[in-house]
Amino acid sequence: MHVLVNAAISADGKLSSRRREQIAISGPEDFDRVDRVRADSDAVMVGVGTVLADDPSLTLDAPERRERRIESGKSANPARVVADSRARTPTDARVLDDEATTYVLVADAAPAERVAALRSAGAEIVRAGEDRVALPAALEQLEAAGIDRLMVEGGGELIFSLFEDGLVDELSVFVGPKLIGGRDAPTLADGEGFVEEFPALTLEDVERLDDGVVLTWIA
Repeated sequence: MHVLVNAAISADGKLSSRRREQIAISGPEDFDRVDRVRADSDAVMVGVGTVLADDPSLTLDAPERRERRIESGKSANPARVVADSRARTPTDARVLDDEATTYVLVADAAPAERVAALRSAGAEIVRAGEDRVALPAALEQLEAAGIDRLMVEGGGELIFSLFEDGLVDELSVFVGPKLIGGRDAPTLADGEGFVEEFPALTLEDVERLDDGVVLTWIA
């Protein structure tokens, strides 16, 4: 499986404000780039924190890209994946609509009634790990289900965990012309942080879009 992490950050490296509210960091050109990358992916993944904060649909915006996917024998939209150890995803979340298949990754410790509710709402449940989702095992199950190219859109905790487990192949970041600040504002890679061995990245491409720049690294 090829795992691409894609994110938009402020000039000072923040995903959003300390209130964890969604902020428009990029512009129309980058929105179109993200839509194109989604269209080329088998699934789009976020953490449950992103679902709770932003309620994204994770579907394609451009009708022509949906049509091209259908013409190539794929579903109109890529599948959605939510990393949700405790099954906290609301049953009325937009990622559980009928626009695409949705996989919810849960741990064994997730309350049975919450898992049952998500399954009733249409989610495909993937179990991996005891207290928190074991991402390597979960991604193996997704790959067995036919997902070969996975796009990850955040948040910072999930991105850090993927790097920590050595699962990231590519990192693409739009750096926008905003300064957000705040020691408690989420960054690209939150979690516990690295203190001894740091993931090494190789710069692959630099592209100017809108009033910012897209940096692409190979991990």
